[in-house]
Amino acid sequence: MLIAGNWKMFRGPDPVALAGLDAVVCPPFTRLRECVEAGLTTYAQNVHWEAEGAYTGEISAPLLLELGVVGSLVGHSERRQYFGETDETVAKRARAALDAGLRVIACVGETQEQREAGETEDVLRRQLSMLEPHSELVLAYEPVWAIGTGHTATPEMAQDAHAFIKSLLDAPVLYGGSVKPDNAGALLAQPAVDGALVGGASLEVDSFKAICETAARIPS
Repeated sequence: MLIAGNWKMFRGPDPVALAGLDAVVCPPFTRLRECVEAGLTTYAQNVHWEAEGAYTGEISAPLLLELGVVGSLVGHSERRQYFGETDETVAKRARAALDAGLRVIACVGETQEQREAGETEDVLRRQLSMLEPHSELVLAYEPVWAIGTGHTATPEMAQDAHAFIKSLLDAPVLYGGSVKPDNAGALLAQPAVDGALVGGASLEVDSFKAICETAARIPS
């Protein structure tokens, strides 16, 4: 059961307060070193597909590895929505990171409009078709309509989506979308749910620890 906290563009909690926690943290770039030095399993929030070059504002896998960072998110819905990320560029980032020795959490999911139109499986099939199996690849199903909105997929909706994803690509699948201490248990108890990608609730030490403790109580 993998729990990952995505701090997005927030400073986030004191890494020392999370020391010893069996979880992944994805802080902003300015706090990567601090999290690594606190002994946390630290992932970046994004990574470029080239090892170096004239790509202002990007970061490469070798530079992250040099810091002691061990993995990266790719394809988060906010990257797709605000920064023009495509299925193709997500796949390029994932492939380069994995080849360089980073672990990867690749995000997939549908918008509200796509779900209402009955297109969820088509969207997931398209997004996943670009990714290749790898022992260090983890997927995160994040229904876009449930990110930062307070809305959460029901446990049954999450189970159905995760089972469909696993039928297409053999990899662990995390649920991401307004995961909080009060709903984590029901979501994580679903047989096809292998953990959670936690957003806002990871910014507060007690709530993030509570989710991690819930995950630890669920039989593997």
